[in-house]
Amino acid sequence: MRSARQTIDAIRAGDLSGAASYHELPDRARRAVLVSFNDADLPLLTRLINDWRRTLFARGEERFRAIAKGRIRTPVYLMHEALIEENMRTLRYVKDRTGCRILHALKSYASFATFPVMTQYLDGVCASGVYEARLGREKFAKEVHTFGAAYKKSEMRDILRYSDVVVFNSFHQLDIYGDAARRTGRGIGLRVNPGYSEIATPMYDPCAPCSRLGVVHNEFAGAFPSRSRLIDGLHFHAMCEQGSDVLERVLGSFEKLYGPFIKDLAWVNFGGGHHITRDDYDIERLVRLINGFKRKYGVQVYLEPGEASVYHAGALVSSVIDIVKNQMEIAIMDASAEAHMPDVLLMPYRPHIFGSAGPGVKAHTYRLAGPSCLAGDTIGDYSFDAPLQRGDKVVFTDMALYSIVKNTTFNGIALPGIAVIRTDGTVDTVKRFGYRDYKNRQS
Repeated sequence: MRSARQTIDAIRAGDLSGAASYHELPDRARRAVLVSFNDADLPLLTRLINDWRRTLFARGEERFRAIAKGRIRTPVYLMHEALIEENMRTLRYVKDRTGCRILHALKSYASFATFPVMTQYLDGVCASGVYEARLGREKFAKEVHTFGAAYKKSEMRDILRYSDVVVFNSFHQLDIYGDAARRTGRGIGLRVNPGYSEIATPMYDPCAPCSRLGVVHNEFAGAFPSRSRLIDGLHFHAMCEQGSDVLERVLGSFEKLYGPFIKDLAWVNFGGGHHITRDDYDIERLVRLINGFKRKYGVQVYLEPGEASVYHAGALVSSVIDIVKNQMEIAIMDASAEAHMPDVLLMPYRPHIFGSAGPGVKAHTYRLAGPSCLAGDTIGDYSFDAPLQRGDKVVFTDMALYSIVKNTTFNGIALPGIAVIRTDGTVDTVKRFGYRDYKNRQS
């Protein structure tokens, strides 16, 4: 391991290995590296960190493809532990620069087989209900922040048992459960509507007209003063797969509406949707926003990214079962859009496949579709250099997030297995599903 001094020299020389060395340093040495640079020089380190991450992810792509060419049983979700760790290191870099706390959003990815890597870097998890809170307590074993649109009385005891912070979605629920949360020593938050978003799809927009998520400003301004003693922090969430430029505009709206109420709080949670580990994400802007906010209000800042934790660190490997013809060639896969990657239909979006291109770009075009009876169980149209053959495997990329947590056994189709490429290169199949998993969900 290089020393802090050697790491500083490598970074100043623009040596890509300086980023890797920075990540390997212990906490105190990383702080020494950061202190040695002024604000004008730190973007160089950020650029090297991004370039280093791209290098590792290119290697990861080759590993995914090599495994798919082998005898791996499909369909299978394949998680790459080293790539998840690289995402973790990028998130920790934001923490190093700002002192913010970062929670992983379990709603996007909850495969605890990789939590031992993630817990080394993040401060905990955010949960959307009692089961996620329990999983976070048992398997992540750090901070657990729970937000629910509404809590049932029957589950509140366990919510308080497994959570460190409980975020309420209305003053009514705060009035009912706030005193119990305070008596048990839990932190208390209130989700508010920041009044601004840039999410194009209404289904995913928490600030859309008539949204049920977050107290609106008019109600908040009248009700907050009499309840301020119960509230430790405010939470807002208005982003989806977006950059820090969008955060800047959302934050401007939030401050305009709620800034006068922040001074006596302990924390503000900027929610999720931050695509921090995406290649073109502006980390320097994020750092400026967090540090400026902390200086202005004197509060701790939390972020709750989910996708960023496992962005491009997982894949779904699927095999061609059959090829049929109806105006074009249609490859029927053993993976289903409806059952195994539902956001393909819900968002909708077209997942990338290694070695493919859009229809008509390469020599051989196919429509890829699932095996279910749903007529619209279609993944997308793709072209390949060589004809697809029955039994061929394809690798759908970026399938860690919002796939395993949302899949179903529709039509009795078997759930994909879950495997992890460990940091030593071995492939560890951590879960296989069978008939009992289908049966036990029915009665």
